Amino acid sequence: MINLKLATAVISGFAMLFLVGPSAQAQQDNLLIPQSTAKSQASYPKHSVRQKQASKPGQGHATKQTAANETGVAQATKTGTAKQPHRLILQVNANEPAMMNLTLNNATNVAQYYRDLGEPVSIEIVTFGPGLHMLRDDTSPVKPRIEVLAMSNPEISFKACGNTQDNMRKAENKDINLIPQATVVKSGVVRVMELQEQGWSYVKP
Repeated sequence: MINLKLATAVISGFAMLFLVGPSAQAQQDNLLIPQSTAKSQASYPKHSVRQKQASKPGQGHATKQTAANETGVAQATKTGTAKQPHRLILQVNANEPAMMNLTLNNATNVAQYYRDLGEPVSIEIVTFGPGLHMLRDDTSPVKPRIEVLAMSNPEISFKACGNTQDNMRKAENKDINLIPQATVVKSGVVRVMELQEQGWSYVKP
């Protein structure tokens, strides 16, 4: 009787082992799966970091390229908006001291105006016909003023018509000497025309 009970207990124990064993194994497997999943998930951020790190050199190059392009545009804009020199023609074609002094006044005022602005300017006083007396050494009524003006205003120049000088030489039968500040051009009228064609502004007193 006792042996029968013992045998029954042993058989029941084995039965429990068979029933519990697979369940415990399954629980153990379930515990391992999340760990494996966690490891897999942990590996993804590392991969993403590597991708970000790998993309940084390209991003840096793009940033440098963009900066270079912006600098180039700024330089081109600056060059395009750079101030062009102002250029003015003043004509004297009459032997009138009032006209000559007015012309010198205008030249002085324009030169001073752009000097105050810090902008370049070139001014040519072109004489022809009776206006050549303005630059004649023997007849100029404004000779002393031109001497002073030329020293303080190098942007102002004086042009004498060569044709007029030749005609005066023939008419007076003597050399027509000009003041040192004067430069002879072939034709005063042609000089005015050519400067206008080059974009110079023209003002007649």
